Amino acid sequence: MPSETPATAEREFTNAEFGALAHLYRGEVYRSTIWRTRLDTTTNWSVVTLGIAISVSFASADASPLPLLLTGMLILFLLIMEARRYRYFNVWRARARWMETHFYAPMLIDGNLHYEEDWQGILARDYHEPRYHISMARAIGRRLRRNYIWLLLILSIAYLGKIMVHPEPIQDIAQLPDRAALGPVSGWIVLGIGVVYNGVLIGFAIASWILDRRKHRTRNAESMG
Repeated sequence: MPSETPATAEREFTNAEFGALAHLYRGEVYRSTIWRTRLDTTTNWSVVTLGIAISVSFASADASPLPLLLTGMLILFLLIMEARRYRYFNVWRARARWMETHFYAPMLIDGNLHYEEDWQGILARDYHEPRYHISMARAIGRRLRRNYIWLLLILSIAYLGKIMVHPEPIQDIAQLPDRAALGPVSGWIVLGIGVVYNGVLIGFAIASWILDRRKHRTRNAESMG
C-alpha cells in the first residue's frame, strides 16, 4: 500500500522567499505598532475626559456631579471604540506572533519547534481570507480589564466623594440618597443605576476573563487568535 503524504507537510523556502517573509514580518510589526498607538490614543481621551469631569465637579461646593455621570456614559462609548480598534490590532499582532513562533524561533534552536504542524497553511489561509481573530465581546472584556475598569473605579470614587462632601460633609450615610438626587430623579434611582452599571461591567470583565482562559486552554489549531 502506498504511503500517504501528510497534508500538513512543510515546504522549504528559497533564499528569495526567506527575504520576502522577513519583509512581510516587518510589515505586520509596523501595522500592529500603528494600531497599538491608536489604542493608546483612545485611552488618553478617556483619561483626559475623566480629569476634566473631576475638575469641573470639584471646582466649587455648588458644582453639580452631573459631569461625572455623563463621563461614565462617554467612557463606555470610548471603551467600545477602543475594543473595535483592538480587533484590528489583534489581526496584525497575531500574524507577527505566529511568524515569530513558527518561522523565527525554529531558526534559533536545533530542532523543529512548532505549536501547529500546518502553521504555513494556517498563515496562508489567514492572508487569503482575512478575518478577526477575536470577538467583539472578548475585545471589550480585554480592554475593560486592562484599562477601563480602573478609570471607572476612579470615576465611582470621585462621584461618591463629591456627593459626600459637597455642599457640606454628610453627617449620616442615610443622607446619601438625598445628595444623589438629580432634579426630579430620586437619589435611590440614581444610585441604583450606578450600582447596576458598575456591577454589569465588573461581571462582564470577569466573564470575559474566564472565556479567555478557556479559549487558551482549548485553542483550536486552525486559529491564530
